[in-house]
Order: sequence, then structure tokens, then C-alpha cells
Amino acid sequence: MVCATPLKYSDRRRVEPDRSGVIYLEMGTFYAKCKIENPAERTRAAVLERLLVDTGSEFTWAPGKMLEKIGIKPEKKDVGFVLANGEKITRSVGFAIIRLDKFFTIDEIVFAEPGDLTLLGARTLEGLNLAVEPSRRRLVAAGPLPAAPVVKARK
Repeated sequence: MVCATPLKYSDRRRVEPDRSGVIYLEMGTFYAKCKIENPAERTRAAVLERLLVDTGSEFTWAPGKMLEKIGIKPEKKDVGFVLANGEKITRSVGFAIIRLDKFFTIDEIVFAEPGDLTLLGARTLEGLNLAVEPSRRRLVAAGPLPAAPVVKARK
């Protein structure tokens, strides 16, 4: 079982906009716009306007019907997940190219069913080399990637 996956829409509390019209769901939550591409046929793609950035979810979740429409096929079936409310579910998982601005990565993506949240998960954020800036509710470049030091050959 994979842990730390999202609540379903029906489990989330309803939040009304404040006087300025801004909606604050919970501390530090915000959305990102991403393009999802079929890695085998990159011209087959779809844009998701609102993916909830969720570092508590390992995987990125996108509507299964949309993934099927752009030709992404389930590679793993009946993968077990535990929702934040403790409910156990299974979903299919496939591979997709995920783009956000100039950043892109290939990652596993969950075929979300109706009622599931659409999420940008921690593994995808790591692959994109992006970090969450919680005070400003945005994604920022994470900087240089760590690497092993160069070892000089001994004479």
C-alpha cells in the first residue's frame, strides 16, 4: 500500500471566499497548471488547469478518462493506496510526461476516478526539480541537484 494520498472531494470541508474573493483552503495549499503528455506520442497531450500541489501525496493524480483520451495506458493495475481519512482504494498507474512552465519530467501518474482529487505529487515535484515556497504559495526552482564528488585517480 502507498500511504499519504489525498482525501476525496466529498471528504474536504467547504471553504467560502473571504471579502477579497480569495479562497484559502488550508494552510499552504495552492494549485498549479500542468500539461500532461503521452511519452510515446508527444503530440497527444492535455492541460490540467488546476492540480492541487500536494507534497503529502507521492504520486500525481489526473482524471483517468483524460489520460485514456491522450493514449496513456495503465501499466500497473490495482495499486493500493490509503487515503488521508484511512480508506483503502486501488487505482491504475501509467507513465506520463508532466510539464510546468519550462520544467518537465516523466513520472508515474494515477488514473483518478470521479470524486478523486487531481494532484501534483511529491515525486513529480522532485523530478521537476521544484520546491514549494509555502509563504507565497508557489513553486520555485530547487537549485542544483546533489551529485557525488569527483574522485581523482591515484597515481
